[in-house]
Parts: sequence; structure tokens; C-alpha cells
Amino acid sequence: MTTHEPDYRFTRPGALIAALPAVLGFVPEKSLVLVALEGGEMGAVMRVDLSKTIGDDLSHLAELAAASGGDTVVVVIVDAEGAPCPMCNQDYRDICDDLSTALSAHGMEIYATHVVDRIEAGGRWHCVDGCGAFGAVEDPMASPLAAAAVLEGRRLYPRRSDLQAVVAVADAGRAASLVPAISEHAQAREADWRADPDGCGRRDVEAAMALAARVNAGAELDESELAMLACALTDVDVRDTLYALAVGADAANAEALWAVLSRTLPDPWRTEALVLLAFSAYARGDGPLAGLSLEAALRSDPEHRMADMLDTALQSGLRPEQIRELAGTGYRLAKRLGVRLPPRRTFGRRAV
Repeated sequence: MTTHEPDYRFTRPGALIAALPAVLGFVPEKSLVLVALEGGEMGAVMRVDLSKTIGDDLSHLAELAAASGGDTVVVVIVDAEGAPCPMCNQDYRDICDDLSTALSAHGMEIYATHVVDRIEAGGRWHCVDGCGAFGAVEDPMASPLAAAAVLEGRRLYPRRSDLQAVVAVADAGRAASLVPAISEHAQAREADWRADPDGCGRRDVEAAMALAARVNAGAELDESELAMLACALTDVDVRDTLYALAVGADAANAEALWAVLSRTLPDPWRTEALVLLAFSAYARGDGPLAGLSLEAALRSDPEHRMADMLDTALQSGLRPEQIRELAGTGYRLAKRLGVRLPPRRTFGRRAV
């Protein structure tokens, strides 16, 4: 996962470490985190499970760091069990040596490496190379990035598993039970579409926007509404129009709907909801949610073109303002369908 926070300056290790939950969206545990530095500022942030770095090829991680545009990286190893153990430092040094070799192939180097037991107020960090530096982790919730995340509507999760639950199927039995209703609605919709393709698409887009507002207000969808939405997302023109909602004034409504559908619909219809959720999250600068949504979508359909394209963009560090340009297609389609979409909203300077 790659996340950018270009407005945060690298100053103190305790402050940098405390900022990681706000950037990643969750508190990392048993993790290797790379923070690319761009002109002394925090750039791309990449995290992998610590278990995957021991004796593993770190060239892909180095490629991601190089693609971020940074020139050096700060390495943070989060390990509650190993951090207090001086003998464990050799394992960390071995990881850093392998990483340094991989980075050097891209003209990058490690600026500093810190080991921390836990990322919370009172956590302790020390350097891995025996420099003697150590200190306390500042309060992550008092981090400027945490405050910015809250103001921008991003939720911070205690664990990665809590974030994963946002896109996980909530009730597999209920999801399976929706298949007959979806199939029945698909047959009825086919007749409507053949009679008037644009009219059918217009009605679906307008219905989706109305239901999104209801969902964001706390309403639950019934079986017929879920079936209608599942079928609507299989219509390319409808789906591509709905991508534009991610940059509109009612983007929060749309994202709430995509999250509900991601947790409720069965495959393969769930995949389209996951990709819409990923695009919405990516567009507003939430790389962690976008990444997990794409991971789930590609597990369901490895050949999904939009999911693959967004995943490639995210992994290569493409910034949200560039991704938002894709919404232009949705506005053009909406005009053809005769749908009035919410006006575009103004984004601040944030990137993932």
C-alpha cells in the first residue's frame, strides 16, 4: 500500500512514528513501514507484514519506494515482542541490509531505521544500527495528520483487521439468498433496457443517488432495492456514470452506499460495488480503504480492468487529483442520459 502526505515535515522520530496511523488508516502492528522523504517531507508510506520481510525478496517494496518520487526512506519496524529485545536487533539489521541493497538499485538509500514496540502514547523507539538514539512515541491522536484526517471525515481504526471489516461480507447467508431476487430483477430490467436503454440507465442512476442519501442517513435497504442496485451496476453506462459521484458534493452518500453493497451483495455483483468504493476512497485520499477494496475485488475477479488499473495506479503512487480526472467520463455519460449529477466539489491538497 502506498500513501502520500506531502504536507507533513519530517522532524522528530517520535512525531513521525505517531503520524503513521493517520496516514495508514489503522495502527500498524508487526509491520515494516517505509516512509519516503521528498525534500525533507513525508512522502509515500508503504507497509508490509513483518513476517513477509524475513528472508524474502524486498525488490518489489524498493520499486514502490522508487516510484513514489522520494530520494531517501525512513524505516520503522513495529514489533511489540522484539523491540525490547537487544538480541533481536540483528534480525532487524538483516532486514535493513537486504532493503538497503534493493533500494540502492534504484538510487535510493535509508536515512534512518527505528524500532518501536507500539504506536501509542508512551511507546518506545530506538535506532536499529546502534547509534544510541531512543525516545518516546508522541500521542498519535494529537498528531496534526490525525486531526486533519478527522476533519476530512476519515476514520482511524485500531487494527488493520478493523479496516478490513469495512469491506468484508457481513452475512454470507443473506448474500447468497439475494441471488434469486437479483436474477429475477435482471430479467425484468433486460426488457426495460431493450425498450429504452437511456431511460433505463437514467432511472437507475437517479434511484442509486436517492438510495445513497437514505443509506447515509441510516436507512437499511430491502431485498428489492439491493437487487435493483446489483443489476444497475452491471450496466456499463450506469456504472461509469456513478463513478462521477466520487468527486461530487454528495460523495459521502455514494461512498456509504458502496460500502453497504460491498458488505451485502454476493459475487459477482459485489465486485462492482468494491471497485466503486475503491475509486471513491482513492479520490478523496483514503489509500488504505482503496487498497483493501481493490484487494477484495481482484480476489473475486482477477481480470477486472478498472480494479486492475486502480490497483496499479495506487501501487505506483499516482495521486488522487490524477485519478479524479476519470470522473469526467461519468459527467459526460450523465449528460447523455439526461441525469443531473451533484456539482463537483473542491478538494484540498491531499494525496494517497
